Parts: sequence; C-alpha cells; structure tokens
Amino acid sequence: MKIAIAATLVASAAAFAPVRTTGFAGTNSALNAEDFLEAEPYWDQSTIPVNVWKNKAPFTGKVVSTKRIVGPKATGETCHIIIDHEGDFPYWEGQSWGVIPPGTREKDGKPHSVRLYSIASSRYGDDMTGKTGSLCVRRATYWCPELQAEDPAKKGICSNFLCDSQPGDELKMTGPAGKVMLMPEEDPKTDLIMVATGTGIAPYRGFIRRLFIEDTPAG
Repeated sequence: MKIAIAATLVASAAAFAPVRTTGFAGTNSALNAEDFLEAEPYWDQSTIPVNVWKNKAPFTGKVVSTKRIVGPKATGETCHIIIDHEGDFPYWEGQSWGVIPPGTREKDGKPHSVRLYSIASSRYGDDMTGKTGSLCVRRATYWCPELQAEDPAKKGICSNFLCDSQPGDELKMTGPAGKVMLMPEEDPKTDLIMVATGTGIAPYRGFIRRLFIEDTPAG
C-alpha cells in the first residue's frame, strides 16, 4: 500500500502520536490487541453503524478533555476534543458525528440545528478502549472590518461551544453519519491519496492511527 498525504495543516505531532505500543500477535502489551470492534471479515462494510442516534433522540456524550493543538502564533485556534461515549456510540474511521449546540436561534427561538464534524480518531478512540472518540475543531470567528475586531454576534455557535467545553460537559450528539469516506481495506495493495485543508485532515488522522499506530488487522 502506498499512502500520500497533502494538507495545509498538521495540527501537532502530539495529536498523531501513539498513546502506547501494542502487539497484535500476542506480545506483552498493556491491553489486548485492537480487534474487538472488527467486522467479520474485518474489511466487510455491510454492518457499519449509520444514523443510530438522531436529532429527536440524540446521544449524550461527556467531554474528557479539550486541548489547543496549534501554537500561540497560529492563525485561529484549533482544539482536539476527546468525548466519552461508554462504548454506546460505535463508529468507523471516515464517519462523522453530529453535535447539537445548546440554546436556541436568535431569529426564531428554535433549537440550534445539528453540526457535523469528521471523527478524528479510529473506532478504538485515542485511549484504545473503544469507549471514546475525538474531534478536531477550529474555532469559527468573524473579523469585522468596521469594528476592527472580532464580532461575537457572528461567531460560530457550535465550534465555540466545543472549543470552550470542559471535562464533564455533556454533548448532544447524532450519527454516526456517512459511508462515502470509509477507508477501503479489502485489498491491502490499495493506494490511498489523502488531500485535505485545515481541520479537514481529521478523518485521515483516524486512518493513519488504524494503519500504522494501532495493532489492528488492517495495519
């Protein structure tokens, strides 16, 4: 397999670094090899979970951590957010989670609509337990040329909610959504070309971890 990656942002080395090393063939690792969330055979996409949790009956996840992953001189702010789903919100690499920000819209008083974010971890999560998932979110702000300052009235509702979140905060979530971005795994000789800008690199983080960091059948 050949892999080519083109991106305008690699958030930080720490965001891609392995949490630990493992041994899929039974070596002495802290946890068993990552195989407990695999399909049979592992490349079979027929049983992938899609839209299990919906807008009218969302899942409630809890924030584990929120970390800024760009330097102090970076343009804008990007955060890596780890969310605990207790194993009740399975997903595959390349899918998205929906997040429903709290509150109501100013114009009509209705609840905010769901926002989709590509999942930035593999199905096993950054902690390898299969009970967490991660998002890579850029804080959306608007620079007003007349005010010569950021206009808080035009900031991104959901991105700011997520970047401001604290451990223990609850998130209303939907999904997982999408089957278009799934990684082809049936033929290990398949070449992968990954092109992204900014936080669009998020799903590729999950791909890279699954292929090169985690001890899975796909690696």
